[in-house]
Amino acid sequence: MCNGDFCSSSHCLFSLFPPRLPEVRISDNGPYECHVGIYDRATREKVVLASGNIFLNVMSPPTSISVIAADTPAPFSRYQAQNFTLVCIVSGGKPAPMVYFKRDGELIEVVPLMEPPLNAAGLQEGRSSRNLFREADDTKMHRSLSLLNGEERGGRPSTEQPSKGLTPEQGLLFSPATEVMPETVVSREFPRWIQNMEPVYYFHHTHIPISDGTVEVRAILMWTLNPQIDNEALFSCEVKHPALSMSMQSEVTLVAPKGPKITMTPTRARVGDTVRILVQGFQNEVFPEPMFTWTRVGSRLLDGSTEHDGKELVLERVPAELNGSMYRCTAQNPLGSTDTHTRLIVFENPNIPRGAEDSNGSTSANPNHFRILLAFILTVTLEMT
Repeated sequence: MCNGDFCSSSHCLFSLFPPRLPEVRISDNGPYECHVGIYDRATREKVVLASGNIFLNVMSPPTSISVIAADTPAPFSRYQAQNFTLVCIVSGGKPAPMVYFKRDGELIEVVPLMEPPLNAAGLQEGRSSRNLFREADDTKMHRSLSLLNGEERGGRPSTEQPSKGLTPEQGLLFSPATEVMPETVVSREFPRWIQNMEPVYYFHHTHIPISDGTVEVRAILMWTLNPQIDNEALFSCEVKHPALSMSMQSEVTLVAPKGPKITMTPTRARVGDTVRILVQGFQNEVFPEPMFTWTRVGSRLLDGSTEHDGKELVLERVPAELNGSMYRCTAQNPLGSTDTHTRLIVFENPNIPRGAEDSNGSTSANPNHFRILLAFILTVTLEMT
């Protein structure tokens, strides 16, 4: 108690009652002084008889917590072990909270790191003595790739030509929209050495001071990913703080993509239309973020490229020659990969005469072009005679 002046670095109060700070904020953190004295009416001045000081330490519980995957989106690798990193970001706490990871509800035993490796090779070099990294047998690799190009990709070789050159009338033999082929899940075939490997988890955390006096904590969990045992594993980041009555947590489940849902607009594509093929979602919740690659089975894409990255594939001014062509969307993340095929059906456009579209979708049989060409030939002929 202090019946007198109550001062901090920012303000000074005079009261006959014990001073109070209602709704304490982080900005109230700091030293305070209390002065006790009397008021001299003759000199009209305050005479300080005693003083004291105290430091008010204001705690603040974390306000947000989230878990993300570093270096994503990233491809799936069947033959080489990959390092995987989860980052837990906790903001708004004062003092810095304690952050730790669990797997399927069990606390993870970690190997602390003073500094995180600069890249994925850092973990590989640190664990070279365990012989965790070695290449798969070349024969096995080539054989598996051959199977992928044949059986797993729609049951036919990747060099097979689609039904190219079908007339718009023949397109009526298919669905009015698109023919969706069954999904093909790429088999997860791994070298034997990775199957029984017990993961070693590396842990590193950093504290980042914020201007409002709080701290942002970034906790990093790194290990060599094994999709055979890590797929559908539940990882949680939990936080303990003196201002919390119970721990905070954020959870993620590592899941490979499965069953991409593909839509095509317009649903009934005609010659000269711009067609958009889009991945709208999956049968399951996918984490981490997948990457998407589009290819045309047996040929190049309309723009001449071999593949296109992104959730959407846009075909500008489709010509009749694309009728029956099949497109493959490969969705993958470090846990696995899946292929989905869809067939483009192009119908006749009554506004464009048949044969008036070249492979780039531009009119090459315009009557005006023939008239100009004929006039040019006649002019040259007359001049020569």
